[in-house]
Amino acid sequence: MSHECAPPEAVETDAHRPPPRAVLERLRGRSERAARLTHMEQLPARPGRHASWPEGIRPEVVAAVRATGIERPWTHQAHVAEHALRGESVVISSGTASGKSLAYQVPVLSTLLDGAAAPNRRGATAVYLSPTKALAADQLRAIRRLAAPLGTDIRPAGYDGDTSFEERAWARDHANLLLTNPDMLHRGLLPGHRRWSSFLRALRYVIVDECHVYRGVFGSHVAQVLRRLRRLCAHYGSEPVFLLASATTAEPGVSASRLTGLPVVEVTEDASPRGELVFALWEPPLTEARGEKGAPVRRTATAETAELLTDLAVQGVRTLAFVRSRRGAELIALIAQERLAEVDRTLAGRVAAYRGGYLPEERRALERALHSGELLGLAATTALELGVDVAGLDAVLLAGYPGTRASLWQQAGRAGRQRQGALAVLVARDDPLDTYLVHHPEALFQRPVETTVLDPGNPYVLAPHLCAAAAELPLTATDFDEKPGLFDPAAGELLPKLGARALLRRRGESWYWTRRERPADMVDIRGQGGEPVRVVENGTGRLLGTVDAGPAHSTVHEGAVHLHRGRSYVVKELDLEGSVALVEEADPPWSTSAREVTDLSVLETDIDVPWGEARLCFGSVEVTHQVVSFLRRRLLTGEVLGETRLDLPARTLRTRAVWWTLTQDQLDAARVGPDVLPGALHAAEHASIGMLPLFATCDRWDIGGVSTALHPDTLLPTVFVHDGHPGGAGFAERAFHTAGRWLTATRDAIAACECASGCPSCVQSPKCGNGNEPLHKAGALRILTELLRHQGPPGL
Repeated sequence: MSHECAPPEAVETDAHRPPPRAVLERLRGRSERAARLTHMEQLPARPGRHASWPEGIRPEVVAAVRATGIERPWTHQAHVAEHALRGESVVISSGTASGKSLAYQVPVLSTLLDGAAAPNRRGATAVYLSPTKALAADQLRAIRRLAAPLGTDIRPAGYDGDTSFEERAWARDHANLLLTNPDMLHRGLLPGHRRWSSFLRALRYVIVDECHVYRGVFGSHVAQVLRRLRRLCAHYGSEPVFLLASATTAEPGVSASRLTGLPVVEVTEDASPRGELVFALWEPPLTEARGEKGAPVRRTATAETAELLTDLAVQGVRTLAFVRSRRGAELIALIAQERLAEVDRTLAGRVAAYRGGYLPEERRALERALHSGELLGLAATTALELGVDVAGLDAVLLAGYPGTRASLWQQAGRAGRQRQGALAVLVARDDPLDTYLVHHPEALFQRPVETTVLDPGNPYVLAPHLCAAAAELPLTATDFDEKPGLFDPAAGELLPKLGARALLRRRGESWYWTRRERPADMVDIRGQGGEPVRVVENGTGRLLGTVDAGPAHSTVHEGAVHLHRGRSYVVKELDLEGSVALVEEADPPWSTSAREVTDLSVLETDIDVPWGEARLCFGSVEVTHQVVSFLRRRLLTGEVLGETRLDLPARTLRTRAVWWTLTQDQLDAARVGPDVLPGALHAAEHASIGMLPLFATCDRWDIGGVSTALHPDTLLPTVFVHDGHPGGAGFAERAFHTAGRWLTATRDAIAACECASGCPSCVQSPKCGNGNEPLHKAGALRILTELLRHQGPPGL
């Protein structure tokens, strides 16, 4: 069967775009696509509910809002403003395009006007924090438009890595609304707080936008940065109110409180109107290609998404395609450009890629082109998932499940922001979770979104931030009191250890930083494990971009294919000490994926509960990883072309894990003998890792696993699933507390797969260092069934 996309006959204009249901019917109209649509969900339009702004909002601000065409706020916007004016920290958790930005902008602008009459004109200040530069730049444009009628009393300024020295100095001396990100707050503002003293003394509000993004290790780091900010504000005599905005999540108030260390009121109603959303689940077909061990291979989500993006662009449907990897974004754009050139050469230039690692001027140009409508299609990483206001988009393609239901709805909500009908299509990868979801739509459309997982008490995160805090102001006992809600009381136990390492020194009742270098420069709050690797073109020395240090072993190893701005490069050398990958332009017809091997030892068991004769455990482990080889896969089919060995150093990690053991009697009951056992455990491990993102706010690549027929620490057959970050990220702990539902879904996913003996849709893993050998699908199904026969109480 051929899967090439046939060029459509004509290009439709914007004025004649059909409704989303009709667009979807065109996508599946060709006979070979009929079976790819596994489910269609229609979410009807809804009307909005208005309220009035609270009396404390200044009339000039209300007039400025009305000048933009907004006569009255939605009910939830008014409620957020009421809490803000009362000095209560509040989080708003509602859908995309529900007006969350205006909900916090209005009380902040009103307060800044109140403070404008102060003698030093610093009577009130505010900080806006965004997880991405693109979102902060978009917010700066929006605030300037909104505040234009208010004159020079509102002085917003951006402050990020792209801001010039002169602009930073102006912002420090004159701005009363600073738009920045956690990285700049951590590295720039907090260590230099004395130069920001007048700003911090007047700080009334801290806005934390898209706060659901702050999860796992990154969220734990940001939680410490916010506590350091609160500590310095208290030193200068201020106590800012926190205003947080989030996509729809479970228990947003609890998550926001864990992030800030403060009690936070939650507003979860969504009174905004919404246009109709047609949400399609789409499964690429099986191909004639065969993968490892002869397993059937589905057409890749990358190739399928590129074909759909091509068809939508030809229909004149403005589309954003979300892709999980930088490489995937580049590849989708490249394939779509080639196919569009066959239809109309002028169309090829109206599709592009957008990802992190681009130079600042490249990102800004793409953002402008998308805003103006010059681009019909954009293949983007999650850099554009967040609240960047891209008006006029009609469709969103998701190349693979984004990892959480919160992100799924956030990405789908990028289209239809002007309340017109919108189409969203989830294109399944050849992966256990994706396959499960497209055949179990109730898991997406009938279940609540996840709770954001983060752990501010992670000692690997907390320790370096204690050093950074001590360098800002000496630490005292009051910093660990329960009332301020700053550092965890257990942090006091870390101080002597940091002293023993000559990082801190105690004088009297205070602890001081002892070294010349700034500790903030030694902490990577995004948890990537070191300096980014620079990707440099061999011969010319041209910088193509950067790759985070953590993934460098598996993404820019020698022989890896690296894509940049539609061009393919092959890595000739990875210099880990110099943090440089040298690449040469090439055009191989394959992609590459790394394989790694893992060993694990148990350090401490925190919780151990019986499931009949089986045991379910949670605790601390030490994991050793080593990338040992990479596979070459044909671009459009995913067919494995070969494997190449690599010689890279091993990496050791202390983290948290969940694990379960089985007894011989249980193996006998499951009819799993010694010849089947290793493959059955290995298959269960792979499938359970693939399914965990449905229950914890993680990505498959944030976690890992080990399975063994006889582990030296348990002396039993054991399966481990562990966090992929030092000290843990909360994912394994979440897995422990939802183990019954998690492992039941794992068993069901294996049982539902149509393959005979195991494939990437059920028990094969793309990162298995053992070449997916051995695997025994039927044995895994029997083991999980036996394990779940005596599972623990609800919640376990």
